[in-house]
Amino acid sequence: MHSLPLFHRLGGRKVILLAEGEAGEAKRRLLERAGAEIVGEDDGAARLCFIALDEPEAAAQRLRAKGLLLNVTDRPDLCDFTVPSILERGPVLVAVGTGGASAGLAKALRLRLEALLPASLGTLAERLQQARGAMRQRFPEPGQRRRALDAALSEGGALDPLFGASADAVAGWLDGGEAGEGGTVEFSISSADPDDLTLRQARWLGAADFVAYEDRVSSEILARARADAVRLQIGAGERLSPRPGLTVIIRRG
Repeated sequence: MHSLPLFHRLGGRKVILLAEGEAGEAKRRLLERAGAEIVGEDDGAARLCFIALDEPEAAAQRLRAKGLLLNVTDRPDLCDFTVPSILERGPVLVAVGTGGASAGLAKALRLRLEALLPASLGTLAERLQQARGAMRQRFPEPGQRRRALDAALSEGGALDPLFGASADAVAGWLDGGEAGEGGTVEFSISSADPDDLTLRQARWLGAADFVAYEDRVSSEILARARADAVRLQIGAGERLSPRPGLTVIIRRG
């Protein structure tokens, strides 16, 4: 992973913009849309700077020396951070980035996703936020709550995010929702390529609370698990005691 994607709140914050031409106007619109206060380079309160100039080298050197983090249009070699192609559905933001390798590719992927994600996705997010208290009452344990939500949001689930009517189904789901998958799942793989995982195996990995794996399992496979899932390397044939939540055991065939 060449970069760590972050969502940075800019509402009311000062951001330096040194720009000209169409690229500069595009950056200005983007910053204003995010609620930033655009200032000049002498404002000491700013921590971020966007540069869209034909010859940005001198400005980039000058501002980096002041400790600012820079985004320089069409110059990934001068950037501390890049700006992804953004898809917005209310509070849901999907950012597609290539680390500056190809803005055109990021845009093309974003347009494909635009066609897949329903307009009601933002409403679904808002209603799930409003239902947090009710979810805690319905599913008191954090692991139980997460598994229930994972099951509901899965493909074909009660709240499948690609189904336009899911936003209207939150209340009904809370009345009758199940706690979701638990127990232990074990499977063997013969490839280091995560694309060779079955859909079911990928879903298990993405939902697991605990992942046990033999040393020959590739890091690319393990990267498909939740970032906060507990991981444990085990020996061949080693057995594990039952654990709460969903445990996935991966062995290399």
